[in-house]
Amino acid sequence: MDFHLKQITLSLFLSSALLCAATENVTSIKYEGMVHISQAVANQLNEVKVGEPLDPQRLDKAIKTFFDQGYFEDVWAEEEAGVVTFHFVEKPIISKIELKGFKENDEEAQKSLLQIDKGALYDIKRIESAKKRIMDALNQEGKIDSVVEVETTKLDNGSLSVKFIANEGKEIIIKELKYYGVSGVDTDAFDTVIANKERDFMGWMWGRNDGKMKIAELQYDPLRIHDYYMQFGYLNAKVDAPFVTVDFNRYEAKMVYNVFEGDIFRVSDILIFQDTAVIEDQALLDVIALEKNKPFNIKTFRDDADRIKTKIADLGYAFVQVQPDLRQDKETKTVEVIYRIVPGKKVRIGNVVIAGNNRTLDRVVRRELFLAPGDLYSLTNLKDSRNALGRTGYFETNTIEEKRIDDETMDIVVQAKEAPTGNIQLGGGYGSFGGLMLSAAISDRNIFGSGITMGLNLEKSMRTNNYAFNISNPRLNDSDFSGNFAVNKSSTQLDNFTTASTGLSVGVGHRFSRYWSGYAGYNYSANRYSEVDANLTGMDPRFFQTYTKSSVMTSASYDSTDDYYVAREGMAFSQSLEKAGVGGEADFLKSRTNFGIYRGLQKLTDFDLIVRYKARLNYVVDTGFVPISERFFMGGIGSVRGYRGFSISPYTYSADGSIERTSNGEPLRNGGTKTFSNSLELSFPLVPEARMRATAFYDYGMIGDESFTEVTRSSFGVSLEWFSPVGPLQLVFAKPLGSKEGDRTAPFEFTIGQRF
Repeated sequence: MDFHLKQITLSLFLSSALLCAATENVTSIKYEGMVHISQAVANQLNEVKVGEPLDPQRLDKAIKTFFDQGYFEDVWAEEEAGVVTFHFVEKPIISKIELKGFKENDEEAQKSLLQIDKGALYDIKRIESAKKRIMDALNQEGKIDSVVEVETTKLDNGSLSVKFIANEGKEIIIKELKYYGVSGVDTDAFDTVIANKERDFMGWMWGRNDGKMKIAELQYDPLRIHDYYMQFGYLNAKVDAPFVTVDFNRYEAKMVYNVFEGDIFRVSDILIFQDTAVIEDQALLDVIALEKNKPFNIKTFRDDADRIKTKIADLGYAFVQVQPDLRQDKETKTVEVIYRIVPGKKVRIGNVVIAGNNRTLDRVVRRELFLAPGDLYSLTNLKDSRNALGRTGYFETNTIEEKRIDDETMDIVVQAKEAPTGNIQLGGGYGSFGGLMLSAAISDRNIFGSGITMGLNLEKSMRTNNYAFNISNPRLNDSDFSGNFAVNKSSTQLDNFTTASTGLSVGVGHRFSRYWSGYAGYNYSANRYSEVDANLTGMDPRFFQTYTKSSVMTSASYDSTDDYYVAREGMAFSQSLEKAGVGGEADFLKSRTNFGIYRGLQKLTDFDLIVRYKARLNYVVDTGFVPISERFFMGGIGSVRGYRGFSISPYTYSADGSIERTSNGEPLRNGGTKTFSNSLELSFPLVPEARMRATAFYDYGMIGDESFTEVTRSSFGVSLEWFSPVGPLQLVFAKPLGSKEGDRTAPFEFTIGQRF
């Protein structure tokens, strides 16, 4: 900056000296080297005018005004015979900018740190600001002695290439962390709330504390420990800032906290004071979880305030204020909990604005909202609207902004970022089972932005032929009714027989509430077996008879999750019953139950960790004839990973008690009539900017004819979940546990388009 000031000062001095004797009028004005400002704009900025005497003060002011525009490295003026010429040296344009050595693969982080775009003018102040942001980010990550250098290279076209080179310093490792004055709580529990933790043995392993110091978090860790104490009634606990000593030869640190715990306070009373009575006090007391005569808990205290706010806001009081307060009695070591409530006025919704939906129709968004123009405000309806939009799977993210118009009116603005819902796949390959294979598939869960799902799949190999078409509308004519139609034709040549099937299904559903829905449908299929191995003596011969299936199905489902693909809260449940025998040879009753619960632990861990539990219970009752294709098999994605799909089931035994085998020696499996499988998963972000997550899982399943436990299998592993350009992709790496001889394992599987 000093360099530029010296330039303009010199220019002003020369201009003033040049004009000391000039008294004639200005006959014309010229601009040399000016690119970023047009001549018309320059004339407006210029206080020197044609036809007027040349005033040195006006000339100096004009030069300074031009320089202050920020486009020029230097500005000066010359006068000759009444002609005033302004000369400009433009700042160079940055045509290339990059950051090396730090956040190289994080495009969003680089934009945030640099804040300089290609095509911008080279400005030393902006360069220094970017350099400072990079240094601050390095320091926040605990990188000590970091250095950021800036290299500029002039290119042939006159523009500049700017390169920021970050030389990351060393990370400080916390080798020892001690607490003095702690007796009422377990210090190990502090690790669940603080950011700076002592390095564990083998801290480099996932799930262990690596001990890396996070300097930016040091000021907040004492507050986190204090907050933890207040969850156990220690209202007057004091936690000093940590005393830190660093060995810069080894880049190791020792930290010490001095803590004064104080006494435990119990809740003596809970009082409600409403500025204007809008609801019975007892209705608010009913949602409060704090209990009298129990230790005070700051977390429950805050949650109670949120529950009170929601209770009143659901009555239309959008701007309600809940002012919690505590009144301590140090003699009795009790605390009186007080909630003062200022409800304000009832608020109605004005306009509902939809933004960001470049493809999805406005009406598809609006039908998922539980607030409309003229409605009374409801905080629960607002939250449920966000979750309903997430469950559609049409949007990558969505937010609903509350725009206050006045004390009684609010507009809501839905900001949605659309997710890719359609994909086209063309493929080919060679497999050990099917040989040469060609496939083509097109599908879209939101075709033409209408919310309608449509898919077409064509697949042909040496052993398989599959053709299928399906279409479904979750909201027929934007109503609470849904409908679907599907047809398919397939054939598969297996080792011991060939099967072929042609079928169709049609159904209609109805949404009874924002979470509950029902469905009724009809299925028909014609199934044929051929080329059956004569050695399959242990199988029921009816399994290989040509048959038709005509069945009706009913189901009920509940879904309160907040997102279709990556749910962080809520529960999903479905129960279906299928009765075959409404015409056709197949005659059975089949039940399928699915359950899933999802919990995000962001608030507890300050990390986007998700816990998932999924369970599946299926059984079929033989009321006449159950074909083998209608019996149950386990294995693969959706049951017990690590085993090939449909490979786990009870064996078929011969009269002498030995296991029946196929002509190629494989154990003969005829499926089970009942099965249960469940999974526990921990999902965490792997590459957030690429929307890639990693999930560790444990699967356990059981299947049988007479009992569930005839065959049990389990596995563990990890999966990569990625929103790829072709749709949600899941790569599964699994290790079977307790596998038996004859089991067909599958250490790797993948799927596209399924819910995680």
